[in-house]
Amino acid sequence: MGKRYYCDYCDRSFQDNMHNRKKHLNGVQHHRAKKAWFDHFRDSAAILDDEQAKKPCRKFLQKGICDFGPNCRFSHMSEADIHNLKMHAEGEMRRKEDSEERTISGRTVKEWLSRREKRRPALSSKGDLKDKEDSEGDGVDRDVPPQLLSIPDLPPSLLPPPPDGWKVRVNTDWG
Repeated sequence: MGKRYYCDYCDRSFQDNMHNRKKHLNGVQHHRAKKAWFDHFRDSAAILDDEQAKKPCRKFLQKGICDFGPNCRFSHMSEADIHNLKMHAEGEMRRKEDSEERTISGRTVKEWLSRREKRRPALSSKGDLKDKEDSEGDGVDRDVPPQLLSIPDLPPSLLPPPPDGWKVRVNTDWG
């Protein structure tokens, strides 16, 4: 039967050859499906700007249905829908501003990363590691910013080390 090409945007498959794939990827249906997919991820403010710039669709207002559907160049939103979208966009803006303002003791993730980079052991000219044993006593806060720990199910490789460090056995047999 041969290889088949599956398009995630259009949710269809067809025989995979250069002619069929090029014909599909340049098709109007594919472009509409791809645009609809990416429109799902737009923020409310951008959708609100687009909807306010459009005129209302007369056919949609009269019959409640439009032949063009989401591809119509006119707006299918009522005043109540636009008002709800405006409130949602304002809520998103407030949440974004709150998260930007919310830093622990004035620290941001970038500042924390730069401080962490400075604390890491530096390589000497011989290639061996020089330990910074006094780095714990210099008043540098070793806590991880809560923005990094707010992610649920963080993998163990991204979790901070225990306060007393990991236990290392000297006589470990690796082979």
